[in-house]
Amino acid sequence: MQKQSIFLVGPMGAGKSTVGRILADKLHYRFLDSDHEIEAKTGVSIPMIFDIEGEAGFRKRECRLIDQLTQKPGIVLATGGGAVLKPQNRKHLRSRGFVVYLRSSLEALLARTRHDRNRPLLQTDDPEAVLKNVMTERDPLYREVADLVIQTEQASVHKVVRQIMDQLTEQAVI
Repeated sequence: MQKQSIFLVGPMGAGKSTVGRILADKLHYRFLDSDHEIEAKTGVSIPMIFDIEGEAGFRKRECRLIDQLTQKPGIVLATGGGAVLKPQNRKHLRSRGFVVYLRSSLEALLARTRHDRNRPLLQTDDPEAVLKNVMTERDPLYREVADLVIQTEQASVHKVVRQIMDQLTEQAVI
């Protein structure tokens, strides 16, 4: 039987990459991060892609990659925060694996992303307003695709991973 893949969605700073690496290790799955895969394929950083192609160009690349990656069995995939914006990405995520929405408060997201220069949308005078708008727009989309919603701001990474593992076992995903 083919191993069902696990896809992590949520806003920037929610812990998708950190949780994903540990979860993949515990499941003996391969860990992939869609943003890192885009950087590896293009040879340039996400901010550079945004500078050259704009967000629309980046989203096209992301869409092609999400289609490819979600077809792989036995992976834990950390998606970019905006991956859910495209309907075809939501369709692929929902239909090809088990989706976990890592949810966090605005305050926690701000604290985690405050000094990160690799997040093009937050390179502004008011990152709090940007994050608030992003969450207002994307929260319903994250919920739409999610099989499981986990709050991350009050829990250690290992506790979050344990909660996911418990739910995966309970729902007979693994």
